[in-house]
Amino acid sequence: MLEKIREGSQGVVAKTILILVILSFAFAGVSSYLGSNTGVPAAIVNGTEIPEAELEQAFQNERASLKQQYGEMFDALSADDNYMQSIKASVLDRLVANALVDQAASDLGLRVSDEQIKQAIFSEPAFQTDGQFDNDRYQAVLRQLNYQPITFRNMMHVDMTRRQLLNALLGSDFVLDGEAKQLAEVQNQTRDIRYIAVDAMPFLATANVTAEDAKAYYDSNLTQFNSPEQVSLEYVELNVNDIAKDVSVDDAEISQNYEDNQAQYQTPEKRLASHIYAASGDDAADKAKLEAIAARIAAGEDFAELAKTESEDQFSAEQGGQIDWFEQGVMDPAFDEALFGLEKGQVSGVVKGEFGFHIIKLVDIQPGAVAAFDDVKDKIIAQVKEKKALDIFYGLQTKLADTSYEIPDTLLDTANAVKKEVQTTGLFTRDNPPANLNKPALVKAAFSDQVLTSGMNSDVIELEPNHVVVIRVKQHLDAGTLSFDKVETNIVQRLKQEKANETAREKAAGYMTQLKAGDFALTDAQLITVSKLGRFNQDIDAAIANKAFKMPAPEAGAVSIDTAALGSGYAVVVLDKVNAAETIEASALQSVKEGLARQYGQADYRAVIDSLKAKATIEYPVAE
Repeated sequence: MLEKIREGSQGVVAKTILILVILSFAFAGVSSYLGSNTGVPAAIVNGTEIPEAELEQAFQNERASLKQQYGEMFDALSADDNYMQSIKASVLDRLVANALVDQAASDLGLRVSDEQIKQAIFSEPAFQTDGQFDNDRYQAVLRQLNYQPITFRNMMHVDMTRRQLLNALLGSDFVLDGEAKQLAEVQNQTRDIRYIAVDAMPFLATANVTAEDAKAYYDSNLTQFNSPEQVSLEYVELNVNDIAKDVSVDDAEISQNYEDNQAQYQTPEKRLASHIYAASGDDAADKAKLEAIAARIAAGEDFAELAKTESEDQFSAEQGGQIDWFEQGVMDPAFDEALFGLEKGQVSGVVKGEFGFHIIKLVDIQPGAVAAFDDVKDKIIAQVKEKKALDIFYGLQTKLADTSYEIPDTLLDTANAVKKEVQTTGLFTRDNPPANLNKPALVKAAFSDQVLTSGMNSDVIELEPNHVVVIRVKQHLDAGTLSFDKVETNIVQRLKQEKANETAREKAAGYMTQLKAGDFALTDAQLITVSKLGRFNQDIDAAIANKAFKMPAPEAGAVSIDTAALGSGYAVVVLDKVNAAETIEASALQSVKEGLARQYGQADYRAVIDSLKAKATIEYPVAE
């Protein structure tokens, strides 16, 4: 489902949904990486508070996004507190910008109607089947995200109002056809060149570097040879997955578990609900409106017809008020209690829900049923194994914690207590811990005073749920400067390469002098000709192509000549002619216009935010 959304839609709704998916992981995960909520707002923008909880949600969203983008590399990055603080600061800056835009939209009296929100959702491909809005799909996606339709539409209202202002401010940008054409012509321009590449590799054999040269370079460039702090560890590891592999389960246990836990294997009762909804924001008016409708229903008017004409939930109104099938506990408490207190076909009184008022009708009931034993047998086996493994794991974890604390100067006794071996690592820095231990909490502990300075066992560190370790230092190397004998070979190779490059540069300079003098009859080299070289040509060295497009166009009857530094050596580049762009496709021209428009829009957005900030009062309270 979510993959289809990602592939099939680029609209505001779908992008918001994908953000909500990431947020759901943040809500389900551990507490914030950078501290807990103190009750002090993260920022106050013109008197409006941005709660710390909102910042934490957005920060966790950003962490999840970066984790997806960088993969395992992010684990190393996230171990750096300064880096994570900078990420959190940028997230807060975005929240402040959003608050400023929302306030500006409110000051301007911008509004988004229910009909606009309805059409935005109806036209969103994420909620369509065969190009048509599919209410079942819409409901299913929101259920999957544990998001109620009313709450989702409220969120859409805020987002669309914000976009209304930004589109008004930024949508006035335009790119002239001539402007786009000029840039396209420059991008598609070609050049006729000739070049000679002088490779430095042949000169390496004759490059002479003495030990004195290497030592002098070492003494003059000590900062290049700084060695980061390193540590190697001993550790004892407990993982419930390893324990589960050795757990056995017999048929009697499985059968007994099935008998004792019938409720676990029962399909819950579901109820099909319809409602008539009012949520204007005026509670008294909404309640009075629905009480009048309730009286009409009691007098015999058809519920479905009244829902079509009177309900403010226009999506369900078109279905005669019908919403969806619900299990108990899914909707907000007031709605849930009313729905599950009705008989089939019965209509409730006016119910005040979390976001408005309802009249609820129970349309149908789908009774619960107990799954057959064979259908859930594998599930029961997995559950029983997991429970047994967890019981063993928790017992061993207690021993691990107690023994490592009571005997803090060795891990041998701890390993014996939990029947595990003491494992070791090689030396590593903060940036390259072993893959199996690459977690921010462990890296922090490995370089902490408790482990390094005191030489004690660490506290129990959780790598993953039900996967823990205790560590202690095996070897520690302070940050410092590598000794000359450890880097001498590398220095010699570097200096030889530099000398070889210098020889190549001098040879290239000789060629350039000869060519500038008009003598193109080179005795020991040959110019390579490239006609109509494109700006992004990959058939020749990129340094040569880049230099060719930086050189000035030659005057009539003349050429431009310059040198370019290569990865190993130098090149002499002769620019013979600049060729105007040939036919530019309409699609290419449109792509250039769109790229320029995006650049202008981004610049304008930054200017708008900077202007709003300059006029705003923004505070960043600090918890005491």
